[in-house]
Amino acid sequence: MQTTLSPKALAENEGLRLQSGPGRDLVFKLTGDDTNGACDFFTVDVAPRSGPPLHLHRIQDESIFVLKGHFKVACGDETYQLSEGGFAYLPAVLPHAFFNLTEEDGRIIVVYTPGGGHHFYQEFGPAARSGASREELAAIFERHEMQLLGPPLNPQ
Repeated sequence: MQTTLSPKALAENEGLRLQSGPGRDLVFKLTGDDTNGACDFFTVDVAPRSGPPLHLHRIQDESIFVLKGHFKVACGDETYQLSEGGFAYLPAVLPHAFFNLTEEDGRIIVVYTPGGGHHFYQEFGPAARSGASREELAAIFERHEMQLLGPPLNPQ
């Protein structure tokens, strides 16, 4: 099975730029559209002392690789501390979240399998940054085979 439609090479800041919640900017190097749905590959700049809310993906596994910073990562009943070079695999259907524990911007690589997650961020980012209600954000999660479960992780 062919996964990519064509070769692709990008410079450091090139790619599809999207936003997530406040303090989280994303640059998609590959989307599901590029890979016939096989995967997404993107970087996430994470503001100090922040992270996404606790959530789960119904169909996508998520992998995280830390490029810069120190992160708390929770998945299911497990909690990990990851620094630069650290890696976590977060299987679909397990509740998970991450949190930048530092006072500086962090950066991670995220891989979703299967791909297509950029469609979620195209809808979610503008809504989250415009002050949408929790109910409105939860509905966006549901439309993209995900579930919003709770607030961001506690840094303690």
